[in-house]
Amino acid sequence: MGSRSSLSGRMSVSTFLRYTCAIAAVLSAVLLGSALTPLVGDRVAYVLVLPAIAFSAWYCGIGPSAVATFLALVGAMYEPVTRVHSLRVPSRGDTVLILAFLFSSIIVVAMAETRRRQNERLQKAQGELEACVRERTADLDNANQSLRGLSARLLQLQDEERRRIARELHDSVGQMLAALNMNLSTVRGDVERLINTANALSDSENLVRQMSTEVRTISHLLHPPLLDEAGLSSALQWYVDGFAGRSNIKVDLHLPERFERLPREAETAIFRVVQECLTNIHRHSGSAVAKIRLRRRINLVTVEIEDKGKGIPPAKLQEMNASGMPGVGIRGMRERIRQLGGTLEINSTDSGTVVVVTLPIAQGSLPSDTVEVSDHSPAAA
Repeated sequence: MGSRSSLSGRMSVSTFLRYTCAIAAVLSAVLLGSALTPLVGDRVAYVLVLPAIAFSAWYCGIGPSAVATFLALVGAMYEPVTRVHSLRVPSRGDTVLILAFLFSSIIVVAMAETRRRQNERLQKAQGELEACVRERTADLDNANQSLRGLSARLLQLQDEERRRIARELHDSVGQMLAALNMNLSTVRGDVERLINTANALSDSENLVRQMSTEVRTISHLLHPPLLDEAGLSSALQWYVDGFAGRSNIKVDLHLPERFERLPREAETAIFRVVQECLTNIHRHSGSAVAKIRLRRRINLVTVEIEDKGKGIPPAKLQEMNASGMPGVGIRGMRERIRQLGGTLEINSTDSGTVVVVTLPIAQGSLPSDTVEVSDHSPAAA
């Protein structure tokens, strides 16, 4: 079918080629029949020209096949005898043979033409289907592009909202709690004579101090001021120290000696990935230790987070690597890194998990020399 389509394609562009091929096929069959006539008789020509008719009908079309049929009939009837005698009148046997030949030729031509038209309809339908597939593929690409843009915008809005809430907690609630603490201290001095009241006031002051600490902690966790003011290295050191104290998990943080500032989006993405990974280690892995390693080169930053916990089940790990599922945290990390042109890989065994994040950085954002850091970093599922 493939060779026929190729030959038909070449012939379809030239009418002259179609007629030439048809006539050449018939003449070849007639000449071959003439050569074999002394051996097998003159009627072998009818048998030999029938494949030529079939070839013409299959590859050349109905017009060339009609011409080929006429030439084949004339050649089969008269060629063997014209070399010696003039044209002869067909006998009754010849007439029957001629009619059988004409009937067979008509059947072959009709079958070939029917098949050719079916092929044309199939090719037309295939072209329409391919056009429809291309159109649907383009629509799908546009939808995916819109979805990626929406995801990036949602992440940006989330970061901006965290900054706003952190500022409002610090500026409004924090100030009011400080004023309340001063008022309570004043009242405590006035009623110090009353032991029960003094005890109650002491408890209230302790509660206020705890509330102030909690508010500051929540505010810093939502968006640590150090991330904007001092950079990623200071913010990571502050967060790791606090996390180790709260979770009783020993965290080893390894940073380059000179870790210069990165673009704000890159610093925010790396901080959120470390934050999410350490949270997952505390919740799921059962590991008592965690290691974080940052490496940077001219235009690339690599972050590794490693634990020594129970690891992620293979089925769940395969699902996470294939589609980012399950878990909002994993999907958020992967989407945040992908929006910046980076990659996030998760490797896990029954002895621990390693999360590797690679982010490209504009060449002007990093020093020209290569600085490496030791250690890894894991995140449980």
